[in-house]
Amino acid sequence: MAKREIAAQYVGSFLGFVWTFIKPLVMICVFWFVFSVGFKSMPMGDVPFVVWLAAGLAPWFCFADIVTSSTFVVVGNSHLVKKTLFPSQILPVIKLLSGLITHAVFLSILLGLLIFQGISLSLYSLQFIYYLCCFSLLALGISWMVASLNVFVRDTGQIVVVILQVGFWGTPIFWDIKMMPSDVQFWLKFNPFYYVVQGYRESFLNFVPFWHHGLYTVYFWTVTLLALLVGAYVFRKLKPQFADVL
Repeated sequence: MAKREIAAQYVGSFLGFVWTFIKPLVMICVFWFVFSVGFKSMPMGDVPFVVWLAAGLAPWFCFADIVTSSTFVVVGNSHLVKKTLFPSQILPVIKLLSGLITHAVFLSILLGLLIFQGISLSLYSLQFIYYLCCFSLLALGISWMVASLNVFVRDTGQIVVVILQVGFWGTPIFWDIKMMPSDVQFWLKFNPFYYVVQGYRESFLNFVPFWHHGLYTVYFWTVTLLALLVGAYVFRKLKPQFADVL
């Protein structure tokens, strides 16, 4: 179903799956032009800004895509949900898997940038798998919750879009958190996705082990497990009423 989900996006398209590469490439180029050429953003340490930017965009782009598409997944598959034996809880999982396929494309672009800029990889680069699991589980918990709530409150989709827009600019993707005052940094780090964005950069660029942030790791997994438990509980409680409402 996840493979079919990807294929359905490009039905009738001349370029087909190539669009999966074009969209993130265009996004990176536009943001690079605006911030590097327009705002004259300097390299982040020894790392070119475009590479630093791509490393932060990669996990957020996937996370936002999974949560946004999952919001409408139950309503959009009402013909399946109405079938008594269909396990509707797998619908957000399908969105998660299809999002990870797209994420693999984004990662290939990031690796291409690293090679082009002459930045070497290390064993620490494999840590991205850990951070991939981190945001996947966080996204799944949120997806279960918003997908079930959207059946009953159709404004949920609009609320999710607004929250993701705020989260996008509230997460240090285009800007370095060190530019903020220390007291502001403290509050910004309560955003759990800061852990993931920073983790991707530390995996591919700075080579810092994930266990270096012990306390923040405990905080992130507390939030993520809570999101998973609450999301699964809400979906399970509302699931019996899906067919009637739809």
